[in-house]
Amino acid sequence: MVAMNHPKIGAPRGGATRRGSIRCDSVRGSRVANFLNLRKIFSGSSETTKASGKAPGIFPVSEETAEVIRQINKNDYVDEEGRVAWSSSREYIEVKDPKKEKGFNNFEKTKMKKNPMVLTMENFREWAKVPFAELDTKENAEDIDIRLKWFGLFHRRKQQYGKFMMRLKLPNGVVTSDQLRVLAQITEEAGEGGCGDITTRQNFQLRGITLQDVPDIFDRLEGCGLTTIQSGMDNVRNAVGSPIAGIDPLEIVDTIPVCNDLTEYVIDFGKMNERIANLPRKWNVCVVGSHDLYEHPHINDLAYMPATKNGEFGYNLLVGGFFSATKCEEAIPLDAFVPERHVIHACDSILTTFRDFGARSSRQKCRMMWLIKDMGLENFRDEVAKRMPGGALQTEGDSLVDESHQRRDYHGVHAQRQQGLNYVGINVPAGRIQAKDMFEVARIAEEYGSGEVRLTVEQNYIIPNVPDAKVDSLLAEPLLTTGKGFAAAFRPNPGRLVKDLVSCTGNQFCALALIETKATGKALAEALEATVDMSRDVRMHWTGCTNTCGQVQVADIGFLGCQTKNPDGSKGNVDGVKVFLGGNIGHDASLGKEVAKVACSELLPYTQGLLVEKFGAKIKSEGDITEEGRAALKKWEDFPFNSGGGPSVFPANGNGEYVKQ
Repeated sequence: MVAMNHPKIGAPRGGATRRGSIRCDSVRGSRVANFLNLRKIFSGSSETTKASGKAPGIFPVSEETAEVIRQINKNDYVDEEGRVAWSSSREYIEVKDPKKEKGFNNFEKTKMKKNPMVLTMENFREWAKVPFAELDTKENAEDIDIRLKWFGLFHRRKQQYGKFMMRLKLPNGVVTSDQLRVLAQITEEAGEGGCGDITTRQNFQLRGITLQDVPDIFDRLEGCGLTTIQSGMDNVRNAVGSPIAGIDPLEIVDTIPVCNDLTEYVIDFGKMNERIANLPRKWNVCVVGSHDLYEHPHINDLAYMPATKNGEFGYNLLVGGFFSATKCEEAIPLDAFVPERHVIHACDSILTTFRDFGARSSRQKCRMMWLIKDMGLENFRDEVAKRMPGGALQTEGDSLVDESHQRRDYHGVHAQRQQGLNYVGINVPAGRIQAKDMFEVARIAEEYGSGEVRLTVEQNYIIPNVPDAKVDSLLAEPLLTTGKGFAAAFRPNPGRLVKDLVSCTGNQFCALALIETKATGKALAEALEATVDMSRDVRMHWTGCTNTCGQVQVADIGFLGCQTKNPDGSKGNVDGVKVFLGGNIGHDASLGKEVAKVACSELLPYTQGLLVEKFGAKIKSEGDITEEGRAALKKWEDFPFNSGGGPSVFPANGNGEYVKQ
C-alpha cells in the first residue's frame, strides 16, 4: 500500500473523543490489491500501483476484467465520420462558449467554468488549514456547494453550515467490520450532528463532516479500501446487487463481482473516470441476482436481468427507470441480450450514448428516459449497438428470473446455500444509525459471522455466514433486544409496518425537504402498530419533497411532504403529506398514484382508516393496547404538529427523533 504520511488535520468537535484513528492494513480478506495514492487519485494521474498477480484498483476485479476496463477507458467511440465523441465532450467541459451556453442549465454552465476534476488532494490539504468562514467566499461558492459533490462531499449550507454529508461508493452494499469501524469512528468524531444513514442504494452517507478533517478521512478511507469518488452530481451512483449474493440457496448469479467490475470501470481504478464524469444527470445501475428482485430493477436507468441465449449466460437489459420532481417512469426492455463478457461494454455504450446525446437544458428533463423518448427506443438502441464490440446488439434472450416467485422476507434467520451457515436480516427503521451502533454491528458481524455486513435498498442490513451454533447468541445481543430510540428497533423480527419503513433525510439535514421524515415516519409506524392488528406487511415510504428520494411511488402507502391548510380552519399552512397508494415492487412493479393531501396532525386516524379499508387491518380495542403501545401513542401525541401546528423543523436528538422541549 502506498503510504500517505502527514500530521493529523483538524480536531474533534462537539466534545467527541478521538479513540486514535482506526485504520485497516488489510481489506476484504485477501481479495484486494494495493490502492492508489490519493494525491494521484485527485490529480487525475494514470499511474497505478500493483500487487503481484492482482489488478489495480479499490474493489477486487480480475486482471482480465481490469484489462477490459483499461481498453474501454483508453479508447472512446469513433463515429462514421471519424469523430471521437469524448473529444467534443471534453471541449464542451473545458472551453467556455457564450453562444453555446445560452441553452444550458446553470449546472452545465458551472461545469463549463471549471471542470470539477481539476480539484486535487493538495486543494483539500490547503483548505483544511483555513477556517471555513474565511474559505466560504463568493469565488469559492461553486467549488464548495457543487464541485465537491464529485468527491462525495455535500455541503449542508442551510441545515449544518460548514458541515458536509459524505457519500461512499459501496458496490453491492458490502462492507467489512474493519471498514465499518472506520466509518463509525469518522461519525463519532463529527460530534453533535454526526450520524450515519443507510441509503436506498445499499450505501452509507455520513453527516457532520468538516473540510478540516477531509484529508485525514480520505487517507483512512483509502487505507480500508473505500472511496467517495464520483458518488454525487452528474455521475453513476452506487451499483446495486442482491443483498444475499453468493449465499442465496435460490440464487441465479452472484452479483458482487459484477457490481465490483462496474464500479471499477466507473471510477477508473480510483483515478476518477473523466469519460463518464460529466453526464447530463445522475444515472443508476443494478444487477439482478435473485428471483426476488431485491435490487428494484424497474427504477434503475440500467438493469441487468439474468438470461441465456444460444446456451450462453448473460443479461437482458432494462433501461430508463427513474424518479424526479416532475416525472417518474419504470424501466422498459431494450430488447437486448449481452453475454457476461460484455457487461461493461454494454454499460459504457449506454452511458456514452446518454453522455453524448442527453439533454442539458432543463434539469427536470435530463434523465436518460427523456432521451430514450426523444430519440425513440429503436434509434436509441441502434446508437448503443454501434458502440458495442462488433457494432451490434443481440436481441433479448430467455429470462432466468421466475416471475411466479413470491418475494422472500430477508428479516430474521435464514439458511444459506452453504451448509450450517445462516444470514440474519436486521431492521433499521428509516436507515438512521449512530456511531456507537455501527461499532456494535461491526463487532457482532465479526464475532458471529465472517466480519461482513450487507446493506439493503430498504435501508436495513444483513449479517451473513453465521454458524448454526452461534445464531441464538447473536439474537440475544443487547443491540438487537434492548436500547432506546432508533437502537431499540434494530430487531430481526420487526413489526409489519416498521420492517419496510423507508425515508429520505428530511428537513433535519436537507434544505429541499418541506417536513421532517425519519422521526415522523418511525413514530407513525409505531403508533399504528400499537392500535391496529395487521395480517400482512405494508411498506410505507416517506420523502420530504417532490424529488422523491424516499421513493414514495413504489410504496404500498407513500407520504410526500408538503404544506397544507390547517385542519382547524385557522389561517396559515401546516406540515402535511401527499398520500400515494398502489405502488409495487417485484414482477408486477407499478407506480402509485396520489390520492389525498393530509395534515400531519391528522395522519394517525387517516392511515388507520387506509389500513382497514385497503389492507385488511382491524382496529384494536382500548383494552388490547399494551403499555408499550400506549408509550408509542404518547410519543406521537407529543409531536409539535399535534399541538397547534408546530415549527417546520423541530428539535431532534442525534437519532433524528423528536425531543420534547
